[in-house]
Amino acid sequence: QVHLVESGGGLVQAGASLRLSCAASGLTFSGRGMGWFRQAPGKEREFVAAITRIDGNTYYGDLVKGRFTISRDNGESTVSLQMNSLKPEDTAVYYCAAKLYNDGRYYSDRHYYYWGQGTQVTVSS
Repeated sequence: QVHLVESGGGLVQAGASLRLSCAASGLTFSGRGMGWFRQAPGKEREFVAAITRIDGNTYYGDLVKGRFTISRDNGESTVSLQMNSLKPEDTAVYYCAAKLYNDGRYYSDRHYYYWGQGTQVTVSS
């Protein structure tokens, strides 16, 4: 079956960097659009970034644009999120997700089918 496993979260100070990774198995990784979402306590799940399956086009949420970079390695079946200039408001559980359909839609969590368990990112002031 499909498994998505996130890693790389931790506790850092504001202005620091972290790199999250997501290892996928049980699916044809190169044929799937991939995304990162995050959720803080008491808040709705928020779109962070996405990357398409063929041309590698990327999309970012307004709050992270210019600071975060999503990338993928189809040979290793991994997707990464490089996070720079972290802010306390970036504190959340970060989830890796894989799309089910090749529909060109990336911004809503409703457009993804498979999800990892999440990794905690905490940014102190």
